[in-house]
Amino acid sequence: MTEKKEAKSAAPVILGLESELGKPRCEWTIHDLTDLFASRNIRILSLMHVGGDGWLKTLDFVPRSVDHLTDIIQGGERADGSSVFPGTGIPVDASDIVLRPRVESAFLDPFSSLPTLVLMCGHAARDGTPLPQSPDTILRRACELLKRETGTELTALGEVEYFLGKRRDENDIYGADDRGYHATSPFVFGEDLRRKALALLADIGVAVKYGHSEVGYIEAKEIDGVIWEQHEIELALSPLPDAAEGVLLAQWVLRNLAHQRGMRCSTEPMMAEGHAGNGLHFHFAPMKNGAPLAIKNADGELSEASRWLIGGLVQLGGALMAFGNRVSDSFARLKQGKEAPNAIVWGEFDRLALIRLPVVTMDDHGRVIGSPTIEFRLPDGSVLPHLLLAGAALAMVHGRDTASLDDLLERTSTAFKGEPAADSPRVPRNFVEVAHAIESYRDTLELGGTFPAGLIDLTVARLKS
Repeated sequence: MTEKKEAKSAAPVILGLESELGKPRCEWTIHDLTDLFASRNIRILSLMHVGGDGWLKTLDFVPRSVDHLTDIIQGGERADGSSVFPGTGIPVDASDIVLRPRVESAFLDPFSSLPTLVLMCGHAARDGTPLPQSPDTILRRACELLKRETGTELTALGEVEYFLGKRRDENDIYGADDRGYHATSPFVFGEDLRRKALALLADIGVAVKYGHSEVGYIEAKEIDGVIWEQHEIELALSPLPDAAEGVLLAQWVLRNLAHQRGMRCSTEPMMAEGHAGNGLHFHFAPMKNGAPLAIKNADGELSEASRWLIGGLVQLGGALMAFGNRVSDSFARLKQGKEAPNAIVWGEFDRLALIRLPVVTMDDHGRVIGSPTIEFRLPDGSVLPHLLLAGAALAMVHGRDTASLDDLLERTSTAFKGEPAADSPRVPRNFVEVAHAIESYRDTLELGGTFPAGLIDLTVARLKS
């Protein structure tokens, strides 16, 4: 009894480090983190980074002293690049790369049994320059090229859809397919986990917008007795590198919470035939000098930046499936067509279009609430977010340079309600078609050395095989 009372009265762990350190992330220093390490009796420093397979990786340390801790944060640590990025041209006999921590990315691991400070990392080559094969490098180079070429930047947010699976019991009597949208407990069992995920993401520095239950529901089968229920967490607009990391961290948090509760978490594009799949749509908002640019001008016409982005995505959308629709079930999801795009068209409010302009929320006085966005509805839960977003940034540059852009936008615009026009171009229907699409636009993807030629070659070979 005494032990239980002590556990109850213990002070809760504060995970929001901005509040604890008393300043925004962009002002954090190494000294702030070493002081935090000491004041919190933190035992483990974990360097987290994104591998070539798109999964988060970790390298853990038990710092021996403040000097040792400082050295790790300042200089990072070496790793085997041929294992982190297999098949990308890093030779086994000269495979050293370096993990480079970012101070402003620090957070306390909410799932570790030992107090653990996590730092997100990029990758450097042996000579200290950014590693060309790193998804982090590719995305940051794409952002730099976009700003240099157009004077604009992109922010983005991902809509992270996922299914939670649990073994059915006598309390599970409410679920029904296509009836779960915005449902609340007791009609959904994953509400508490979703809210916990929202809070944890905010604590670790991932900007979130909202969460809700989704339409998907799969009744238990006799073979395993597991019911599946769909939910979504929509993140908030962030610079592209933060938006990509946010998607991966959101999936990491969700999988850990599900594991803790004896559930399963799946972001697969298709869970079962005839049921809603997991998309991972991205919303984009162009910026200039730190201020959002209008999606439409005062006359209701698309702004210049919007025209570039939409025109680029219309052209490169099929090629970007190499990074956003990467498994065979990706094509099953698109073929099924449950609010999944099949035609390469764009339109306002249209959920069957490849690119959609969502409604802009306003208050009673006409004040815009939140930023207007351009939604790219093709990617799904198999996405490699860093490479997909890098491709979108390069697509915007391509859109700016497109001859007869107005004609292209007019041809691909749609006001249809229901099925797209019969002559509308279709998204690729198999991996070989995606390979042909990426070959057609590889010059754009390789602009400024953004995507290494070897990575494009490897991607095409995998798709064709």
